[in-house]
Amino acid sequence: MIPRFILTESRAVRFLIAVVLAVAALFAAGFAWVHAPLAQSAASVDLNIEPGSSPRDVARLVAAAGVKVQPDLLYWWFRISGKSRNIRAGSYELPEGTTPMTLLQKVVQGDEALRSVTLVEGWTFRQARQALAKAEGLRPDSKTMSDESVMEALDRSGQHPEGRFFPDTYTYSKGSSDLAVLRRAMRSMDQHLEAAWKLRTPSLALQSPDQALVLASIIEKETGRTADQGLISAVFNNRLQIGMRLQTDPTVIYGLGDKFDGNLRRTDLQNDSPYNTYTRNGLPPTPISLPGRSALLAAVNPQSSKALYFVARGDGSSHFSNTLDEHNRAVDKYQRGR
Repeated sequence: MIPRFILTESRAVRFLIAVVLAVAALFAAGFAWVHAPLAQSAASVDLNIEPGSSPRDVARLVAAAGVKVQPDLLYWWFRISGKSRNIRAGSYELPEGTTPMTLLQKVVQGDEALRSVTLVEGWTFRQARQALAKAEGLRPDSKTMSDESVMEALDRSGQHPEGRFFPDTYTYSKGSSDLAVLRRAMRSMDQHLEAAWKLRTPSLALQSPDQALVLASIIEKETGRTADQGLISAVFNNRLQIGMRLQTDPTVIYGLGDKFDGNLRRTDLQNDSPYNTYTRNGLPPTPISLPGRSALLAAVNPQSSKALYFVARGDGSSHFSNTLDEHNRAVDKYQRGR
């Protein structure tokens, strides 16, 4: 007869083995699950996690976004991982093949779905708005707004928008507002303008950072050649100091707006407007483009020169002259081919 305690011990061992096997099987199943691709309703699913969302909220948002997963199961995976409190708010893109493991890694690391838009030096505010309207994944909150309403939304009520946004490449999370990008570009211009103004030369003809911004916008439109910007700034500063009109075509073209057909006529130069620097003294009332950093620095640090005139050579560079006679000869040579 087998002793009772041996039977009892044998059953306990078998039970323990069964428990261990069950735990092992559960662990293996769980390991396989966290590394297995989740089924999705589309090849790419957008997941937006708002600030303050709990791990359970996030699990539900994942399922609601189009990932075929049991929210409670995903929630417990977040908890068991020990990283549930590290989940970050943001806009995420879940590609096909996303697993519970890679999903958690993405939202913990804050690996958001980023896009970018570039505002180009020399663009007008109108062109900048057109670029934002076409930018992928950018929410067009300003689409129906006037320029005035946009500036009001950016807390710059009453300020003209032209030239107030720094030309650069801006990254943003998918689903971000175009107003958020504009706000960043506006603050960037504020910073660049302030930094440039602090570096201004003492003999500068300009009286304020706003005037520097206006002149920089003109310099930006006059040449794409950085090496010539300092001399062009010298010409305009020299003219301002002696009360000579700037007589710069880009300001006239800007004033024509939609009326400009690509051909600047003599009558256009004669028709008076706030932006016609052939008929009016001093700077135009606002910037005419988005100036870059080099144009800003050139505006406040003109190159040492007595030049009062310049003409395009036709190769991207300019010829500078101190006198009208010299300038006329340069015009004959480079513009009229004489």
